[in-house]
Amino acid sequence: MSSLLEQLIEAFRILPGVGQKTAQRMAYHVLEREREGGRRLAAALAEAVERVGHCTRCRDFSETVVCATCASAARDAHQLCVVESPADRLAIEQATGYRGLYYVLQGRLSPLDGIGPREIGLDRLAERLAEGEVQELIIATNPTVEGEATAHYLAQIARQHGARPSRLAHGVPLGGELEYVDRGTLSHAFGSRSEMA
Repeated sequence: MSSLLEQLIEAFRILPGVGQKTAQRMAYHVLEREREGGRRLAAALAEAVERVGHCTRCRDFSETVVCATCASAARDAHQLCVVESPADRLAIEQATGYRGLYYVLQGRLSPLDGIGPREIGLDRLAERLAEGEVQELIIATNPTVEGEATAHYLAQIARQHGARPSRLAHGVPLGGELEYVDRGTLSHAFGSRSEMA
């Protein structure tokens, strides 16, 4: 193989879930059938890497200093939903009617990996809560060990600044059958049951 082809294959391998074989197929596909698409991909990637940064208010990806969501007067500034990643923010935005604002951690607490409160922007979140506008902090971290630890830390910060912490519900998926739900999920759902209206 030529060194350029090897470099292209290695470049594709930086993508999550892409191993040697998949990267090789992608590289061959671009060179055999999609050269124009490859040029568009290269141009879009180069421009995005250069121009997309982080919103100074919520830390989501943005081409501007303050993203469109944070700049919108139509959003409810009294509610702030904290998520681990931009993908989580997008999922909530697309699946719900939520009209508040967001704060994107870009990760979760993981002391063993050297990721503490400062690395995920909790100092900046505390400053934002200290402004006094946020009344409810909606904690939407993932139900993993690190996500739960992060959620507890977030709840403490919220209480310290007079905001009410709330947590997304976890449990049995809509349309799911109990016999197919894993033990941990079922146990959590059972322990978090609520009274029916």
